[in-house]
Amino acid sequence: MDELAEALRDLEEEKVHQLLEKKIGAGVAAVEIVRTLNEGMIAVGERFSTCEYFISQLIFSAEILKAAMKRLEPLLVGADTGLSAGKVVIGTVKGDIHDIGKNIVVTLLRGSGFEVIDLGVDVPAEKFVAAVRESGAKVVGLSALLNFTYPEMKNVVESIVGAGLKEKVRIIVGGTPVNEDVRAFTGADYYAEDAVAGMKICKEIYA
Repeated sequence: MDELAEALRDLEEEKVHQLLEKKIGAGVAAVEIVRTLNEGMIAVGERFSTCEYFISQLIFSAEILKAAMKRLEPLLVGADTGLSAGKVVIGTVKGDIHDIGKNIVVTLLRGSGFEVIDLGVDVPAEKFVAAVRESGAKVVGLSALLNFTYPEMKNVVESIVGAGLKEKVRIIVGGTPVNEDVRAFTGADYYAEDAVAGMKICKEIYA
C-alpha cells in the first residue's frame, strides 16, 4: 500500500497533508492521488467493518479525505479523470435529519469517482423522483437512522415506481438500524450494511 494510503488508513492527518503536498510537488497526477486516497479510505472502511474502528474514526477519516479532495479539486478541473464511475442520488428520507452516515457514503463515493447528487436530509419522496429524472442516475441511496422512517423509505420506493422510473434505477437502503428485513419491507433492491458495502454495490450496478 502506498505511504499516503497508509497514512489515511492510520488517521495520520498531518502526514496525509505532507505526503499530499509532496506528491503534488513531484508532479504526480491528481487522478492518481485520488486513487491512492481512495485505497486508504477503503482500508478505513474495512477496519470499521471489523469493529477495529468506531464511528468517530470513520468520521475523522472522512474529514481528512474531504480536506485532501478540496486541495486536489483545482488540479482535477478539466482533467480527464477516468473516474466517472456513474451518478448516484442520495439523501436522508423525510422525517429524519441525521446525516453522518450519509455524508461518509457521499465522501467515499466521490473519492471513488462517482458523481453524487446529495439531496441532504429530511428529503420528501418527490424530490428523490425529480433528482432521478433530471440526473439519469442508475442508483438511489436512501438513508435513515430513525426506525419510524421506514414507511417513508417505502413511500420513496413506491413513488419511484409510480413515476415509471423503477426499471431505470436501483435503490439501496442503509443506516444504523436498517437490515435485510427493512429492505424487504420497503421494496428496495439492496441493503448496505456500511459505507464500503454501499460503494461496492454502486460499482456492481455500474459495472
